[in-house]
Amino acid sequence: MTLRQTVFFCLLTSLLQAQPNVAPKYWVLLRDKNPASAPALSQQSLTKRQQQNLPLDETDQPVSATYLNQFRQAGIRPICQSRWLNAVSAYLTTEQQARVLAMPFVKGIQAIDPAIVITALDLPVNPQMAPVMAQIQAPDFAHAGLTGRFVNIGVIDAGFFGADSANALKHVFARQGVKRVRDYVNEKKTHDNLFRTLETMSDFHGTEVLAAIAGSDPLENIQFGLATDATFYLARTDQGNREYRGEEDNWVAAMEWMDSLGVRLINTSLGYAKGMSNPKENYEPSQMDGHTSLISRAAQIAADKKGILIIVSAGNEGDDRSWRIISTPADAQGVMAIGATNARLWNRIGYSSIGPENLPYLKPNVSCFSLYGTSLSAPVITGFAACIMQANPKLTNKQVMEIIEKSSHLYPYGNNYVGYGVPQASRALALLRNQDLQPNVRSVKATGKTMTLPIETTEQIVSVFHKKDATHVLQQEATKVTNGKLTLRRSADEKQTTVDLKKEVIEVVWE
Repeated sequence: MTLRQTVFFCLLTSLLQAQPNVAPKYWVLLRDKNPASAPALSQQSLTKRQQQNLPLDETDQPVSATYLNQFRQAGIRPICQSRWLNAVSAYLTTEQQARVLAMPFVKGIQAIDPAIVITALDLPVNPQMAPVMAQIQAPDFAHAGLTGRFVNIGVIDAGFFGADSANALKHVFARQGVKRVRDYVNEKKTHDNLFRTLETMSDFHGTEVLAAIAGSDPLENIQFGLATDATFYLARTDQGNREYRGEEDNWVAAMEWMDSLGVRLINTSLGYAKGMSNPKENYEPSQMDGHTSLISRAAQIAADKKGILIIVSAGNEGDDRSWRIISTPADAQGVMAIGATNARLWNRIGYSSIGPENLPYLKPNVSCFSLYGTSLSAPVITGFAACIMQANPKLTNKQVMEIIEKSSHLYPYGNNYVGYGVPQASRALALLRNQDLQPNVRSVKATGKTMTLPIETTEQIVSVFHKKDATHVLQQEATKVTNGKLTLRRSADEKQTTVDLKKEVIEVVWE
């Protein structure tokens, strides 16, 4: 069953813009407003604000009339004004762009037309990082010159509609970075049809995933993925208008096709659990054991005998009380299953599936932030793996997996909520250089039902995992730090507690 989220359209808004409108139209972003200007609201609007206890602020004030006049005097005609964005829209020539950017009250310009690439003058050169890129320390890889170059990546997914025209992926297609594609659902599709035929809304899913691996949008000046210079092989194996186990043979066929092409890194943001069109085809939670499903067995063969590193989304059933655990093939020991964390605390975000307690190995393996499902956390780590493989092409799939796990912020105190935590590029680089990592973990013993732990952190709230053994979480919580001290209250059946300070991990062992 595809790990699709209806909210993925929020991301697609920035990735799949409409095709060119020849007029070069821009937003001109302004620095400030006249603080003395009255709100640009009717009396009716003011009354409704008062009734709802909604205060007025600067977004209610109009765009500065002085600035508008200066634009007109410079021969620039504002079209629309936005008091919320403190911006105006205008058609600008290249010469006018330079003139506008030289105005001291202008913060910047941003293209409205997605076909326009702004190359002017004072705009920032280095792209901003999407939130997850900062979390995994993406700039460290960039400074080391690691962009996935010379690494072949396979993507097995539900569809890649619009990928060749998405702003965030234009750089990949411009350099012919997508080498081969194959549609196992509709074999009559040609190379171009895979990108331009929309059969179901799920056909956007692979495009999102590809952007999370390699995306970089020059219009928004944002980098979405790490492997911006990798080479790609794409396979559509999932049919969006139905869910059935018959898709699993497509998945295996795509794996074997990619193996025949020499691909050694594969992202698959697909998973199978329940919710099949025919309920008789649903799996049972007890079958998520790493060897019951044929696709998990195939994944294990790929890992053990073919040297392929498979990175797969853990699943989005964490809030489903009837399931909660990871789906297949994330249950296979040889694959790297990726969960999802909250942005601030780095603990498990509610929807992210947890690892079954009956497994003798840790799942998920690692996690990172994703607002839109583990479908988009897995490709982030695929890009992370590509950077490692570029740095040392001789590493085996299992060695790459080990580096990713050891680079993660909770290592070695992993758990079945987030695995070993969030991989850190700085730590991965140190491991690649065979450098000794500075210790960031310590273990303390405790007795009784409570303990007060002195800690050094600038965080006011930290994440705590209460565990019944070394890896299995009873509950996670956000705990307040007061005057440099953290009070822990032991739960029933709790044997160990992990205190996550991001830069340090404290493991409390209760006696």
